[in-house]
Amino acid sequence: MTEQRDPPAGTASPTAFPLAGARVCAIVNMGSGRKQGPDIAGELRKALQDRVAALEIRGTEAGADLPAMARQAVEQGFDLIVAAGGDGTQAAVASAVAGSDSAMAVIPGGTFNYFARDLGSGETVEEALKIFEAPQIRAVDIGEMNGTVFLNNVSFGAYPEILKRRETIYRRWGRSRVAAYWSAVAALWTLRRPLRLTVRAGGRERRFTTALAFVAKSAYQLDTFGLEGADCVRQGQLALLVARARRPAPLVRSALRLAMGKTARYADFDLICADEFEIETVPRHEYVAHDGEKTWMDSPFSVRVRKGALKVLVPAGSGGRDAA
Repeated sequence: MTEQRDPPAGTASPTAFPLAGARVCAIVNMGSGRKQGPDIAGELRKALQDRVAALEIRGTEAGADLPAMARQAVEQGFDLIVAAGGDGTQAAVASAVAGSDSAMAVIPGGTFNYFARDLGSGETVEEALKIFEAPQIRAVDIGEMNGTVFLNNVSFGAYPEILKRRETIYRRWGRSRVAAYWSAVAALWTLRRPLRLTVRAGGRERRFTTALAFVAKSAYQLDTFGLEGADCVRQGQLALLVARARRPAPLVRSALRLAMGKTARYADFDLICADEFEIETVPRHEYVAHDGEKTWMDSPFSVRVRKGALKVLVPAGSGGRDAA
């Protein structure tokens, strides 16, 4: 059953979305997660074809095609763009929908589905499809770094290496959360090089040497791992967490404490909350993870909140969770 929460203080209440008169384009990542894309496409057609004015379902096996597909749907004037896939799929579609006249709906098809869970839409396709029974729309905040939209987090240092290792383990053992956690431990043990950061926020400059740093936009994700910063996100800010560990062994110990819900919060991480950050890294050419995707990018990194930039469907009678 989908858990509901009150909306964050200071956010507007959701309003009814006129689904019956809407032109809807569903974009399905056929290669995402554990459930087959064609099955999700079939369930979307069954759920929507008699409820909307027009429906198109477009699928792709290539995640790199998603931003262009979403931009095309926005340019073609679809009222609602449904994104079916994992958090990377949701971020790719949101990057095109944000700031436009179109709205977005989230159908989780990945491993963790933090954005869907943040919204209170549930973490399964079956739960999320219920959103169309009496849909409501809310404007939510999103994160942006050097023009790249993110919905959950961007990270530097160890985590991009974890994602590389995770794909190798997925190919051998299949997608699961156990495989994801094992990939994290395996990658951390092989970590060799700490990262040097200069962070500017709120008129202050701070310097760190660390194995891992990430900027969080998802209060749900922070709460799940027992980390500080969720209240900052609920108040419309971003939370930057910098691990105090510089080498593999203490970082693995921190990871194990996270997994067991016993994080030594202030001992493991430094926290900075702000509406925007400027982050410089050494080395300058850095492998960055954003919502489960990986990209080589150049420092400095300008990270900010875009307030109310994305119109997204939330369950009826819900203020959503923490994404607003």
